[in-house]
Amino acid sequence: MKVFESKCAFDYPWDEVSTANWLKYCPWNDKSTHVVAVDTLSRSVDPSTGILRTERLITCRQGAPKWVQTLLGGECTSHVHEVSYVDPTSRKVTMCSTNLNWANAISVRETVIYQPLQSAPESKTQFQQDAKITALCGGWQRLKNTIEDASVERFRQNAARGKEGFESVLEMCRNAFGKDEEHDAQLSPGSPHQPQEHPA
Repeated sequence: MKVFESKCAFDYPWDEVSTANWLKYCPWNDKSTHVVAVDTLSRSVDPSTGILRTERLITCRQGAPKWVQTLLGGECTSHVHEVSYVDPTSRKVTMCSTNLNWANAISVRETVIYQPLQSAPESKTQFQQDAKITALCGGWQRLKNTIEDASVERFRQNAARGKEGFESVLEMCRNAFGKDEEHDAQLSPGSPHQPQEHPA
């Protein structure tokens, strides 16, 4: 088994990050063109904790090296099963994903966590990614190591692109939602921009 770990901080509060997370694969993110579909399978809220649980199926264009595709089947698309939990009380988003393609040959279990950065909890959000990759195919240990190393390298390459893409989504969300909030404020009672009624 090989492990890939990544950690960084976004200069946005947790509320904005947890909201923008649902738009991570939207057209605003030109770094996620490999994601071709995101289907929500189920969504529920635990009435006792307020935790939102969402189950999704993510379809991607195959990103594995060609020799791995040929060795394990050569399919052009891959599917990932994702279960996420949003805890509004502790302000924590936890996303757990598992590969569905080639599951009998390789296991990829990824966990992503978004939570307020301890040093600046009201203005920054910490991102933490942990992926455990295990080649299950029979044969030489050297072959298993090669497959696991290739998968780790792909995670490493995608980490920088993923951060850059999500940064663009966060910026677009702030601009879009900020304008909506400004518009709502202008229309609220007592606003200097609200039309005033004058007695006849």
